[in-house]
Amino acid sequence: MNQVVVEETVQSASSRPICVDLDGTLVKSDTLIDSLLLLVRTYPLRSLQAPLWITGGKAALKAKVVSYVQLDVEHLPYNSELLEYLRAEHRQGRKIYLTTGADSSLAHRIAEHLGIFEGVLASDGTVNLIGHNKLDSLKQLFAADGFDYIGNAPPDVPLFEHAGYAMVANPSFGLRALIKSKKIPVRHHFRDQGKPLKVFLKAIRLHQWAKNILIFAPLVLAHSFQLPLIVRAIVAFLCFSLCASATYIINDLLDIEADRRHHKKRLRPFASGNLSVQGGIAIIVVFMTLSLAGAAYLSRDFLGWLLLYLVTTLSYSLYLKRVVLIDVILLSGLYTLRMLAGGAATYTDFSPWLAAFSIFLFLSLAMVKRFSELENIKAKGNALSNGRGYLLADIEQLRAFGTSSAYASVVVFAFYIYGAGSAGLYQHPSRLWLMTPLLILWLSRVWLLASRGEMDEDPVIFAVTDRMSLLIGAFVVLIAVLAAL
Repeated sequence: MNQVVVEETVQSASSRPICVDLDGTLVKSDTLIDSLLLLVRTYPLRSLQAPLWITGGKAALKAKVVSYVQLDVEHLPYNSELLEYLRAEHRQGRKIYLTTGADSSLAHRIAEHLGIFEGVLASDGTVNLIGHNKLDSLKQLFAADGFDYIGNAPPDVPLFEHAGYAMVANPSFGLRALIKSKKIPVRHHFRDQGKPLKVFLKAIRLHQWAKNILIFAPLVLAHSFQLPLIVRAIVAFLCFSLCASATYIINDLLDIEADRRHHKKRLRPFASGNLSVQGGIAIIVVFMTLSLAGAAYLSRDFLGWLLLYLVTTLSYSLYLKRVVLIDVILLSGLYTLRMLAGGAATYTDFSPWLAAFSIFLFLSLAMVKRFSELENIKAKGNALSNGRGYLLADIEQLRAFGTSSAYASVVVFAFYIYGAGSAGLYQHPSRLWLMTPLLILWLSRVWLLASRGEMDEDPVIFAVTDRMSLLIGAFVVLIAVLAAL
């Protein structure tokens, strides 16, 4: 007898259609926000009209935005566990409906791409199909058989309460609290999220903070190791690192659509949907507030350098990275700017020799970054798609620019040893000559690896993670100590 009841229950459940939400459920991101970011990236002036569009209601805003930009539905960050379940149910003959607050044109494109939906219910430019609006539509359409519902956010609670089975996908904190308080039984949980701490660290690109070690260069090279100045340098390092992380996030948010089509970048937190845009904006606000507050505490000069870094970095990310040669000059300039900022934060004079050396050295490293990108594209036989403005035919010219700049930095260093600049800081400046073959070795090795297609990362990050580079660096430090004694 019990077996008959169970079979009837299962049969009843399988006869009910499944209604699945889109934003945050089937897709891990919010398609409206993704579309707005694409609009800002593609039509920045047009995007300024968005506040006017919303006066007609959220449904009107959605319709207006999708009339200008179209998301790449093939590469949206779908919830893989949920999508697998829906496809399995579809193969068994279950009727599945996409019921979403997204605009109808976008919803139909997604439904056509996936090919598993019996029908689509979506916002039509007038009615925003969420919450009770969605519930009324579903009750009218499925009055006879009822429906099962899959959602992820508090507006879905009324639908859960009227559904045969309630199912959730990556539920928000607010939804989890409401489900618990209302004692709503949940049939399935579909989870497709990264570990929060790992996702956060990846979003702020913690490894890129290594570049800001250059903040300490003026202090170290001036042999000034007073504790108050060291503390100021540490604060300056944190200010630049927080500012850099904020600008990386801004860049990632604006590049979401392009990143999703890239075989590696699609795994970035925002492109993959593992971190929401709202979360990214919150990080930007907190990091920039802390960065600017710390910079203002240090000195006006340091704050000026930090603001220049911020403006230059954003200009680079938004446009200048696509301008040939200007991009590498700006990259090298940003490295030198870090040292200028370090000098301002610690009241340390910035040696003209150090300035000349850093300009040539970092120009070479910026060149090797672009060279490596082209070399790797050429080796894989891929078409150019990075929007940098360079051609494969430019490889040899970039090699010439970069290697000549590298060895020019060694010549500047040699003049520094020979001149009066080193005499005031080192008891035995002649011992610094031992550094020159090490510099030549490291720079030659970097370019050799790049020519072999083995340089896949930023050269500065490579320098602090490569064992040979660290060994060479240790010998350079030892020689500097011996020269100073």
